[in-house]
Amino acid sequence: MRVLIVEDNEELARLVVGGLAKAGHVADHAATAGEARHILAVGTYDAVILDLGLPDADGLAIVREMRARQDPTAILVLTARAGVDDRVEGLRSGADDYLVKPFAFEELVARLEALSRRPRAMQGILLTIANLGLDTAGRQAFVDEVPHVLSARELAVLEILMRRKGRVVPKKLVEDQLFGAAGDLSSNAVEVYVHRLRKQLAECGARVTIHTVRGVGYMIAEAK
Repeated sequence: MRVLIVEDNEELARLVVGGLAKAGHVADHAATAGEARHILAVGTYDAVILDLGLPDADGLAIVREMRARQDPTAILVLTARAGVDDRVEGLRSGADDYLVKPFAFEELVARLEALSRRPRAMQGILLTIANLGLDTAGRQAFVDEVPHVLSARELAVLEILMRRKGRVVPKKLVEDQLFGAAGDLSSNAVEVYVHRLRKQLAECGARVTIHTVRGVGYMIAEAK
């Protein structure tokens, strides 16, 4: 899973990021509501772990904003607010789960993984450009409705580009989505995956072009 942790306690955030990495998940960290809003505006996540007592806003404001724009990302509230009324308000605001501090890390991971198994009524599960389709839930690409095998990273790059078709996607955004904001990667890692994806799509007859905008990033569009 790709997870965003919104938590102003730097030590706790560091421990959660490290623990999730050991459990096989990629995690990014935002320390304020403003930083979280910026990250969520440019990236996509499987889940958000959200503290409510943020220095610049109540975390429930982020929950309500995400649901108001029909963002289906799973939200797990992680907070010291332990009252029944607090739990009810959090869940009614749009959170999917609610865990009170202090907590057992194993329970946090289990709750996250349970959320990932829930079907979500997402808009845009099937993305299309020309004769190319991508089932984002089933992780399957199709050309002329015929399935084609792509690697997990190739599928991830394709989804990032297709969700923003016709727009230039910054290379840094692709890097962050693939490897995490603090990921350790070689300087040409994104170029390698884009090259492989271009080759795969060309070989199966997809009528799309992945353009490179030098010094900026990439854009996918219908081939002309």
